[in-house]
Amino acid sequence: MSILVEGEMMRAIKADTAIAVVIGFFCVGAVSAFGQQQPQPQPQQVAYPAGKAVEMTVMFGAGSAADVTARYLADGMAKRLNVPVPVVNRTGGGGAIGYSHVQKQKPDGYSIIWNSNSISTTYHSGTLPFDYKAFEAVARVSVETPVIAVRADSPWMTLKDLVEYAKANPGKVRIGNSGTGSHTHFSASALFAIGEATVTHVPFGEGQAVVNLLGSRIEGVVQLPAAIVPHIKSGDLRVLAVLGSKRDAVFPDVPTAKELGFEVELDMWRGIAVPKGVPKPVVAKLQDAIKHTVESQSFKDAGKAIGFMPAYLPADEFGKVIATDDAKLAQLMTDLGLKKK
Repeated sequence: MSILVEGEMMRAIKADTAIAVVIGFFCVGAVSAFGQQQPQPQPQQVAYPAGKAVEMTVMFGAGSAADVTARYLADGMAKRLNVPVPVVNRTGGGGAIGYSHVQKQKPDGYSIIWNSNSISTTYHSGTLPFDYKAFEAVARVSVETPVIAVRADSPWMTLKDLVEYAKANPGKVRIGNSGTGSHTHFSASALFAIGEATVTHVPFGEGQAVVNLLGSRIEGVVQLPAAIVPHIKSGDLRVLAVLGSKRDAVFPDVPTAKELGFEVELDMWRGIAVPKGVPKPVVAKLQDAIKHTVESQSFKDAGKAIGFMPAYLPADEFGKVIATDDAKLAQLMTDLGLKKK
């Protein structure tokens, strides 16, 4: 082969190689560029509350313990969400009216309910046709412990004194509660059943149980702290025992029923729930607003003044509390003959 031909072949090979290198470089660059242009997954965004008011249903009357606490919560949530959070009182049926209203609303987060253990007591007593599973838990807000109180001038200085008198005089001791099927009714029933005493349970409308006790028309009441704090401070009433799992910070010197030998631990929790199906990002926004409110100093101060204990829990943990408590209440109501068959 001549030198001339050989040279031409070498030049051709080099040219082909150069083209291949350029093409390869271009392809790598194109792939790299293509990869950089791929959209990255973004967190799910939700335009909520988008300037629209979030209505909070409270199942008990204006001025009640539940109502006053709910309004403190609503004010804090409104500031965090930057929209109005009006409180609407929908009373009746131990909470059944309020639960039924909210359960029927569109699951968009604009209708929320100030719920409590009453979702279980109203269901298991037959007042409500659906249970807690009709709602999504958002967050627990507070815990209240029912207490049993008598007039300050009554002859009963201790819970044992009252129970022994009731045992010796069946049906003569009248104990007021906040309505048939209410948490206070259920708590009173459990206490005297465990004490093996027969009393007459008298249901009253909002605030009337304490009024009737002060008027000496009944012998005692089982109520939540907010209903009796002013009358304890005034010296008109005396608390005999706390019916919760631990002593109440509002009455630090008052023993629990369990400490006194009566196995009753019936804390009342309160929180926020929404109709089943509300999107998780919406639940998260509501939960955030609740968390910031409950952990604020102003809300803690309100708890000390009114008689509730701030006790925030997020949605998942709150949901577990509701389910566990429902099973416990169902069994106890069965044992007491209060569960509808």
